[in-house]
Amino acid sequence: MSKTSPNNRPVITQEMIKAYDEYTHLTLDRRGFLRRLNKFAGSSAAAAAIVPLLQANRAQAALVAPDDSRISSETVRFQGATSKVEGYLVRPAGNTDKLPAILVIHENRGLNEHLRDVARRLAIAGYMAMAVDFLSPVGGTPEDEDEARQKIRALDAQQTLQNAEEAVAYLGIRADSTGAVGAIGFCWGGYLVNNLAVVSPELKAAVSYYGRQPDTTLVPQISAALLLHYAGLDDRINAGIEDFRSALTDHGKDFTIYMYEGVNHAFNNDTSEARYDEKAAELAWKRTLAFFKEKLQS
Repeated sequence: MSKTSPNNRPVITQEMIKAYDEYTHLTLDRRGFLRRLNKFAGSSAAAAAIVPLLQANRAQAALVAPDDSRISSETVRFQGATSKVEGYLVRPAGNTDKLPAILVIHENRGLNEHLRDVARRLAIAGYMAMAVDFLSPVGGTPEDEDEARQKIRALDAQQTLQNAEEAVAYLGIRADSTGAVGAIGFCWGGYLVNNLAVVSPELKAAVSYYGRQPDTTLVPQISAALLLHYAGLDDRINAGIEDFRSALTDHGKDFTIYMYEGVNHAFNNDTSEARYDEKAAELAWKRTLAFFKEKLQS
């Protein structure tokens, strides 16, 4: 039988989280994931109660509401590799000054309310932030997360990277931008940010949350300062850290690596109850804002 906590909620074990990670990032299909979860939970009923705790909850309240009076937002479109790409652009309300800009890159679920909330948090901190829907070329992010992940996997990697480059260029030339552009990405977006740092000399600062590392032979091309957040329990992503660290050191790059022990991949996503870690997320965010302030506002 599945264990429950004192408040009668199912206990989420590390093996359950790893099975979910394999399902959402590797080759385990949904049927295989549910079969494995049933085994870990002890019954299909217990597994059914656990699945919503592993998945992102769209009903989770945003830290900054879409209609918060401190921000103004709009939908923008810019030319990408093969078509127009859509972004959710947010600025501090009433601020007419030119601002440094930050590109926000989503996880492998596509652009959702959580990542729009991240953009709003950056606007509150004094930036122009744009959360881009990298599924724009294939019709935009669908409601169904499994469908979104399938579409992410099917994207042309080179065209997607070019779309990220065009997003940086767009933010840099806007009349309300200072021209200083940073990027932040999570999971799939963290990997894209790492690769964007390789190809975009216009990018000044890059923050990657638990993102896979780029090919170390490409490290010499990086000009942006890097801030790299990793989760201590994220064996899949962490396997590449030391080679990346060595290459960055050998080539004299500006980088900082933080490891958050005892937390899982996606620890920053406060819509995923089982994996979110408030203490680590708050510390990483504090460090992120300090990094952007140093690199984009100085």
